Amino acid sequence: MDLPVFAALMTWVRPLWVVAVGTVGVAFIFWVLCWILEALAPRVYAIARTAAKESLSQPLAYVLIALGITAIVLFPFIPYNTFGEDIKMLKAEGLTLIKVLAVILAVWTASVSISEEVEGRTALTLLSKPISRWKLVVGKFLGVMGPVVLLFLILSPLFLGSVSYKVVYDARESVLPEPRSADCLNEMVQTVPGLVLVFLEAIILASIAVAISTRLPMLPNLIICFTIYVVGHLTPLILNSAVGRFPIVGFVGNLIAAVFPVLGHLSVETAISTGRAVPPAYLATAGLYTVLYCLLAMAVALLLFEDRDLA
Repeated sequence: MDLPVFAALMTWVRPLWVVAVGTVGVAFIFWVLCWILEALAPRVYAIARTAAKESLSQPLAYVLIALGITAIVLFPFIPYNTFGEDIKMLKAEGLTLIKVLAVILAVWTASVSISEEVEGRTALTLLSKPISRWKLVVGKFLGVMGPVVLLFLILSPLFLGSVSYKVVYDARESVLPEPRSADCLNEMVQTVPGLVLVFLEAIILASIAVAISTRLPMLPNLIICFTIYVVGHLTPLILNSAVGRFPIVGFVGNLIAAVFPVLGHLSVETAISTGRAVPPAYLATAGLYTVLYCLLAMAVALLLFEDRDLA
């Protein structure tokens, strides 16, 4: 009798070469962006590199990565009792897990990287050198994204591998016809847009955390970011529900949507888990929205940090 993990080994392992190539490609793009940043803005790059190293020297990043690895490895073997739709539950839960871990890491890293340096007057030492405040803020933000990128480079390929394996595992458990490698590849391809949107959401919350940390310490920053996370996901639901048709509720909802990030539009776990394709135009729009909101958050961060007394 075959061990579950080795069931139809070649069927679900063969498509993983696409995942390996994609992961190497993303890592290479990240390296090229770092090289360009070092060439164009060496001081910003130095701040970002130092911030990333300091974040990775803390155990939280490795605890979150270990937690994610453990959960993703166990997900395929959990009986969801969905009458043949377990693969959809696996994709929804995996995307949610990676999103939560990435957001926690991004917000915590941003809070520690700036607020503690301001409180400990390390920032004052940096600014005593020929480094402007905007370079410090932008460098810190880019450094915050370093551990987040590392988390995605580790958890995303593993998660896609678990999706591929789940196709074979469910077929064997339900005594269905043996799936093909193309079936496993198709399920993984449908999941990739969800990972992109999860990453964009982590970027937005990291930029907000950086802006807040220029004025507030870690605990208030975490509370505010958690509140924004919840409100950002609930606002589209409120506006699209019957309650949102009331004028006052609609006005407040639109006001919140104009000020806070509409994170609900970046959470398409349900659509992806039900097999609906996410069009490239949607990803492009989400990417543009993320860039614009991060620029706005950086502008607010600079306004808050410019006149702060660091002495």
